[in-house]
Amino acid sequence: MSQSPWHPCLRFAFFGAIAVFLLINPVGTQLLAADPKPVLLYSRYFNAKGESRYLPAGTYSEILKRLGETFDVRVNDLPLTAKNLEGVAVVLVANPSDKAIGANPPPPHCTPADADAVARYVENGGGFIVMGNQDNHNLEVPDMNRLMAKFGMEFVSKYTDAKKLVISESSPLRGGLRWAYYTGNQLVLQSAHPAKPQAVVANDLAQKPLGGPRDEPGVLLASAIPGKGRVAAVTDSGWISNDALSGKGIGPVAIREHDNWEIFSRLARWAAHIQ
Repeated sequence: MSQSPWHPCLRFAFFGAIAVFLLINPVGTQLLAADPKPVLLYSRYFNAKGESRYLPAGTYSEILKRLGETFDVRVNDLPLTAKNLEGVAVVLVANPSDKAIGANPPPPHCTPADADAVARYVENGGGFIVMGNQDNHNLEVPDMNRLMAKFGMEFVSKYTDAKKLVISESSPLRGGLRWAYYTGNQLVLQSAHPAKPQAVVANDLAQKPLGGPRDEPGVLLASAIPGKGRVAAVTDSGWISNDALSGKGIGPVAIREHDNWEIFSRLARWAAHIQ
């Protein structure tokens, strides 16, 4: 057996020097460790206690599992303060609640202080995704619009029933993707707002609903760039639920061929400055 060309004393000194270097040089330790995943916070702060829709261990379990491939996914119901958002790359809020569920206390509505805190977080580089829903899902709109106004957006109570939308080539999402849209409200955008809101997907009236008569012209998905941050607003929360992703569908409508996961993945990555 051949012997190592290194004298034992030299080996000890060499590897000891490396250990000391890594201890005093954080850059050195980073070179040996994989970059941490960006944090995606699914915030339940604006959801009523007892609300069974879109639970992280329920109808949103699959989307959060898939997001875990790219993100460090966290879930809590803490207020969206600067302290609680420290280190968070993107926040997801789905279907903010209007009224209490059963005997539970009323849910928090978006206050001026909440709106200011989230707006500062976004302006400093954070990502924010907020999703509405159809009119019978206890959706709170007027107070949430305090926050939406910071981004040149407003939720309005005009509805489009479930349909399969093929996204146009002119969309920032890149055309050809199929969106299984399971009913929701609309967005009105202030084109002159400094956050530069823009329509990402507008309702195409040539593509007819699959369930229900409502089919309003307007914006269903929009983006904005306030300061260093990025905002996406969507007018449906059910489109990323387990049943929507699987093709089982919601209620009487099942849209089996769609690209909902790809669409949401692109939105989340964009909001987190990954792409």
